[in-house]
Amino acid sequence: MLTNPSQALIRNSELFQQQKVLILNYEADTFASQCLESASHVTALAFDFNHHQTLSPYASNTLECYFGHQLPNNLANEKYDSVIIYFPKAKPLMGYLLHLAAQHMAIGGLLVVVGENKGGVKSIAKLTPAYFSAPIKQDNARHCLLYTSYLTQAAPALLLSDWLSQYTLDTPLGQLQICNLVGVFSEKRLDQGTELLLSHLPDNLNGRVLDFGCGAGVISAALLKSNPQLNIECIDINAMALASCQLTLAANNMQAKVYPSDGFNQITGQFNAIISNPPFHDGLTSTTDIATQFVKYSALSLAPKGVWQIVANRHLPYSDTIAAHFGKVNVQAENNRYKLYLHQT
Repeated sequence: MLTNPSQALIRNSELFQQQKVLILNYEADTFASQCLESASHVTALAFDFNHHQTLSPYASNTLECYFGHQLPNNLANEKYDSVIIYFPKAKPLMGYLLHLAAQHMAIGGLLVVVGENKGGVKSIAKLTPAYFSAPIKQDNARHCLLYTSYLTQAAPALLLSDWLSQYTLDTPLGQLQICNLVGVFSEKRLDQGTELLLSHLPDNLNGRVLDFGCGAGVISAALLKSNPQLNIECIDINAMALASCQLTLAANNMQAKVYPSDGFNQITGQFNAIISNPPFHDGLTSTTDIATQFVKYSALSLAPKGVWQIVANRHLPYSDTIAAHFGKVNVQAENNRYKLYLHQT
C-alpha cells in the first residue's frame, strides 16, 4: 500500500522517465521500487529507520537504499537528474533537505516536493532557497500537493554545523553541552520529564545500559557525567537524532555506542539497566502501541538484578502494561505532567 504522497508521485511518473532519481526522506512504502517503472535508476535515502527497513528488501542493481542524514561518502559527489523530497513531519528539516538535494543536482536538475495538504507543504515557496526556481504546483491529488522546481545556480557546500544548535544545559547531574540538529525535538532547556528522571536515578547503575529513543543524547550524556564507567547504548529511529547524539557525546568528551533500531529489533542480549524518556509518537500521531511494545520488550531485555526506569506523560496507559509484563507497578515520583516508573528485578 502506497502512502498518499507516493500515490501522487505515481500519478506524475512521466517526470522521471528514464531518469536517474534520488529520493529523500521517503515514507514506509515501496514507491522507490515502483518508480523504476519510469526511472532508469533510483537511490533512496531514509531519515527514518523503519522506512529504510520497509524498502531495503527491494534493493537491486537499479535501486540503492540507504539510511542516514546524508548519502555515504562514496556518493558524496554523485549527481542525479531529479530529486524527490517528501515534505517532513518536522517542518524545520525541510531547509536541510533542500540544501542536501542541491548538493546532488546539476544546474537545471529537477526538484519534486510532495506532501499532504495538512502537513505544511503549502509553505514550500517560502522555504525554497534562492538557488532554486520558484516552486510551481503540478498536481493536487490524494489530499496532497506536488510541486516542481529547478536548480538555477550552484548551492553553497552543505556543512552540518550550519544546521546545528549547540547550547549549555544544566541538569541534576551537572552541566552538559547539547548538540541539536534541525528536525530533532529540543526546548533548549531540560524538559520536566527528563528532569524528573535524572533527579531520581538509582545509585546502583552499572554495566550495560540502554537509552531507548536517545534523541540528542541528553540522558546518555547525563548518565556518563555521573558514571563514566557505564557502557551505554543509544538507539533511535531518526537519523538526525542519532547524528545529534553522536555530536553531543563528542562535545562532552564521552563515548557510547550509537546505532539505529526499530524498537528492539536491532538489539541483542540483555541490559543491566534501561533508562528512557521513551517516544510515544509515530509521526504526528500519538499511539499507545509504541508504549505497549516498549514495555513488553524491555521486560525481555532486562538482565537479572536489572533496573528499568522510565518517565512518561501521565495520560499514557503505562500502568496496566507494566503490571502485565513486570508483575507490579512502582511509581517512584510524579508531578502534574509526568510519572516516573521504576522496576528492579
